[in-house]
Amino acid sequence: MPVDASAYVAPTAQVHPEARIGAQCRVGEYCVIEPDVVLGMGCVLEPYVYVKRWTTLGEANEISACTVLGTDPLDKNFTGARSYLRIGNRNRIREHYTISRGTAPESETVLGDGNYIMTAGHIAHNCRIGSNTVLASCTLVSGYVEIEDQAFVSGQVAIHQYSKIGRLAMIAGGVRVNLDAPPYFLYGGLYIKPDGLNKVGLRRAGFTAEQMGVLKQAYQLLYRSGLRLAEALGRIESEIPDQHTLHLVEFIRASKRGIARQSGRGEEAPEEVETEL
Repeated sequence: MPVDASAYVAPTAQVHPEARIGAQCRVGEYCVIEPDVVLGMGCVLEPYVYVKRWTTLGEANEISACTVLGTDPLDKNFTGARSYLRIGNRNRIREHYTISRGTAPESETVLGDGNYIMTAGHIAHNCRIGSNTVLASCTLVSGYVEIEDQAFVSGQVAIHQYSKIGRLAMIAGGVRVNLDAPPYFLYGGLYIKPDGLNKVGLRRAGFTAEQMGVLKQAYQLLYRSGLRLAEALGRIESEIPDQHTLHLVEFIRASKRGIARQSGRGEEAPEEVETEL
């Protein structure tokens, strides 16, 4: 049955016969749901939500008014072919938000579980958002961006295409993210620059004082030692290896755009990395 018997669909909502509405879902007034859409159990759509074709939501997602999911990519290379938006479980997406599906045929935009996405922003095509992240209001996420689990992106942040933000990184309000942001650290400035350890986020995530101390040493080696990047990474691996510092090293070595490295106060300026866009 396309609409489960226990689901509620408002009289003014339009649900295509080829959409699937799971048990205990609530579809509000004036919502539009296109074919090939799947809503998992317990999803709530407030009034005026538009869910476009080839969008899948897991269970217990809450979508606020005037949000559009699965929009065509804002990309001149888009041909109109089938692509996907896949959203996990227990996400909260607030008012006036748009999320695009993938550009290339059969490609996808993916959101994990437990994310809190605030108002009036956009996640572009082919992004990969992890789980338990926060994206504050008016933040714009360009195409092919990756955001790892538990990252916190403040309001009015603009993230350049192909950029990556690491696990438990915190980006301050209004920052222009034009380089990769390694995990566990704070970032500020008009153009992104490191600004210490994300102590509050790490404590909330259950990191011990000892673990945070090791990450602080890693930060000092990266940003305060005056070492070149390769030397700093080698010393982190040899002197303070644990699961978190090794993830940090792996993230940085995989960077294609280059990482944010603060200049001034004796630190090395950001290293230039060629990137195909």
